[in-house]
Amino acid sequence: MRLSDTTSAIQLSSSSPPLFLTLLVRVLLLACFRPTSSLVIRTHQASQALHHSSTMQRRQKKSLMNAKSVEINEAVEVREILPHEAKGFIFDIDGTLADSWKLGYDATQVVLKNNNIPLIDEDLYHECTRYSTPDRLARHAGLDPDKDEEFWTVGGRLADEFDKLYVGLVSTETAGFYEGVEDLILKIPNTNEGVRVAALTNACVAYAHAVLKTNCPKTRGELGAEGIYERFLSIHGADTVPNPKPNPDGLLLCCKEIGISPDECVYIGDSPSDAVAAKAAGSVAIGVLWGSHPIESLKKAPFDYLCNDIDELKRLLMPEN
Repeated sequence: MRLSDTTSAIQLSSSSPPLFLTLLVRVLLLACFRPTSSLVIRTHQASQALHHSSTMQRRQKKSLMNAKSVEINEAVEVREILPHEAKGFIFDIDGTLADSWKLGYDATQVVLKNNNIPLIDEDLYHECTRYSTPDRLARHAGLDPDKDEEFWTVGGRLADEFDKLYVGLVSTETAGFYEGVEDLILKIPNTNEGVRVAALTNACVAYAHAVLKTNCPKTRGELGAEGIYERFLSIHGADTVPNPKPNPDGLLLCCKEIGISPDECVYIGDSPSDAVAAKAAGSVAIGVLWGSHPIESLKKAPFDYLCNDIDELKRLLMPEN
């Protein structure tokens, strides 16, 4: 359901509720969301997008089971929490926090050239960023995970070479945060009962730390509070979890380390594999459209929400800010 027109009617099934209930849904939508031109919310229920704070409102939400959104993804389970109700925000890094695709692409070309493997184009690079580094590089080498026994051996060797080059090249020029990301992180509530923050990438964990440290030198300022980097209570890469995304292992480990149940967390990423991992973990899945993957592929993934820009993500996570 697009919220670009907050007065548009919700499509109802043949057994739809009475007219007054439809009007109630419109009023709640108007009260709870600021108009926006591009925020996309995709869910089984139109009521999923409502801002509920009282017990009565939650009962009203459950009564709207037949209210369908314009865009319906049957793979998405009905969530009991909305993003701003989450107690944990877990972020992907490349294509989500950091504009680093050119660094990854250039480092990939160097590794392929050094190993006499044909170079790839940018489209293929973007398409394969959904895989972990060993998986991706083995595919670039022309190997098939289902047919070639040496797939993981070759992929692991290439990944080691790639990581040594990749991590050493991290800077604010090669892997800088997207505009607005620093402000978003600073605005995440950080009281005794605030939101806990984590990061999970399919790159190696050393790269994750390098990017976050490079982009997070500032503190909250005069209050002497922690810096942005210190907000990340758990940071993991494909090499520190049992299985990389799209498996949920990394998210489950992050949730355990920050002390928040997976169903009280949201995972924000730019790849279809991020959505699959989040849903497998039982978390809310938020997709961002400024990363490596086209909107068509993200619409096919089981994301609960899609955001076109950082401002939309801020409104979704922290509507009162």
